[in-house]
Amino acid sequence: MLRNFTAATIAATFTFAASTLSAQVNLTSNAAGAGTAGALSATSLVENAAERGIANIQLKDGQTGTKYTLALAEGKIDLASAPFVLPFLMSRAAGPFSNLDKEAAKELGHSIQMLYPYTFSIFTLYAYDAKGIGGWEDLRGLKVLNGPPRGTAALNSRSLIQLFTGMKSEEDYETVTVSWGQMAAAIVDGTVDAAVIPVMFPGPRVTQASAAGDMTMYSMPKEAFEAEATQKFLNKPGSTPFIASLADIQAAMGDGWTIVSDDDMFRGKAVPGGDLVHKSMDEELAYQLTKSHIENLDEIRALAPFMATLNFGDVSEEANGLCGANIVKFHPGAVRAWEEAGHTLPDCAKP
Repeated sequence: MLRNFTAATIAATFTFAASTLSAQVNLTSNAAGAGTAGALSATSLVENAAERGIANIQLKDGQTGTKYTLALAEGKIDLASAPFVLPFLMSRAAGPFSNLDKEAAKELGHSIQMLYPYTFSIFTLYAYDAKGIGGWEDLRGLKVLNGPPRGTAALNSRSLIQLFTGMKSEEDYETVTVSWGQMAAAIVDGTVDAAVIPVMFPGPRVTQASAAGDMTMYSMPKEAFEAEATQKFLNKPGSTPFIASLADIQAAMGDGWTIVSDDDMFRGKAVPGGDLVHKSMDEELAYQLTKSHIENLDEIRALAPFMATLNFGDVSEEANGLCGANIVKFHPGAVRAWEEAGHTLPDCAKP
């Protein structure tokens, strides 16, 4: 049965977790905005760990990923729901972590391991039908929402537009950046003409926007998507190519949406990540937490309509962008839990 987590429900979950009999340890967890895949996954772990007496987990959602990923690496919190690109950038003292000492940053980035992976969201293009946009090539001269002012999302958005159209930000179109919490309003009130940002099928942001009018979402062009340069970009750390049945995406989005593609498949850029821990976490604790996740996968996929499309339970290298330049590996306790449950993990993703 589908369960939708409202703020009240989440609060009740925390109360339940705090009162669970004989929980063995107290843990702290951070996640991004409520209602996102990361926050729902983290909330589920709170409940599952409490029900089994594994741990009481105090979860703070609505937090900033760059800040809490660093806090995890420094051992200040125990769990974090975050995309894989953040530990990678941290290890290089790059992007939002450029102020870190390079040697210290390398050690910090490699101190993070995962319990389980999943997809956070998928970059795509969408706009109101009233805007008269026919696809990626129609962005010239328009105001395009690229993401928040800081972080990697806006950079990815601009790069995708240039890959698929050759258009450059501020030269060929006007780039607009607002905070994640302001994006739906920017779309609804006409601050932007189109959005090239991460979505879920359907996530809270697109649902809110489509309530104000019919919208169209555009798959990435097939020929350009399959080009060598694009595949290289889509397979960089923190990214994976996303391909799904067009009919499945249309069914997930429902009435009020038109999904457009060159064929019967939908293509986008996925943002893989997972629920992460410090490598020093006790092996038995990591095993029990991961086991509780595995045993509740069907329930987790039913938490919201979009959760079924985000690779929960898929531990493959391809789906999650594991190995290669991605430095995040499974915690030894997680390896034991997944293999005990009959799953095969990529050897390159084991510690």
